[in-house]
Amino acid sequence: MIKVENVTKKFGQTKALDDLTMTVPKGSVYGLMGVNGAGKTTIIRHLAGFLIQDEGTITVEGEPVADNERLKERMLFIPDEVYFFRGYTMNEMAAYYSRIYPGWDRERFDHMVSDFGLDLGQNMGKFSRGMRKQAAFCLAMSAKPDYLVLDEPVDGLDPIVRHKLRHYIFDDVADREMTVLISSHNAKEMEDICNYIGLMRNGKMVFEGDLMELDNVTVESLFLEKLGDIHEGGEIDA
Repeated sequence: MIKVENVTKKFGQTKALDDLTMTVPKGSVYGLMGVNGAGKTTIIRHLAGFLIQDEGTITVEGEPVADNERLKERMLFIPDEVYFFRGYTMNEMAAYYSRIYPGWDRERFDHMVSDFGLDLGQNMGKFSRGMRKQAAFCLAMSAKPDYLVLDEPVDGLDPIVRHKLRHYIFDDVADREMTVLISSHNAKEMEDICNYIGLMRNGKMVFEGDLMELDNVTVESLFLEKLGDIHEGGEIDA
């Protein structure tokens, strides 16, 4: 379980997170959404260990996230913009991951790379944006993390690839109780894959709940109900 309790983060005089509280249940697929500037990416960067909160606590299974090397071995983060070591091939990145993550599964990696049609020997710097996302997903899933954090995971991917990503995620959630946190602006995609939803605005959580308990309610209608008074032309946060 991921627990964020009363977390505040300031950048200068701006509060990016304002007394934020959220809970991601173990074995869930949790969708995080909000209007532009809601603080969604900021809290994800805290969970990934890139930022430290000014106030409040962030824990995974009761342990603080900050500077926790043992937790980092069990958690993978895929950002919206994916980068790899300069000049590395997928084979070289796989060797690197195998040294860091105890759960590394080379057989699964080879299967996924083949499934996505990627080249193990090609310089990853020559991959397209979509190919880099697929490569990052193959590496992350082959490490068999207990916690997977995704920022705009399907943005720019075709429907066939999106279907494959969902398939791998669902399998690991069902088989290993992997916990997944997804940040996305795509309401339909979130509805298809998530069983929990959180809506953020101005650094605060304005709604959090189990989608299975919301009869005949779509993610889009829930977004409009809770955040429908945004300015005309406002967009769901990317």
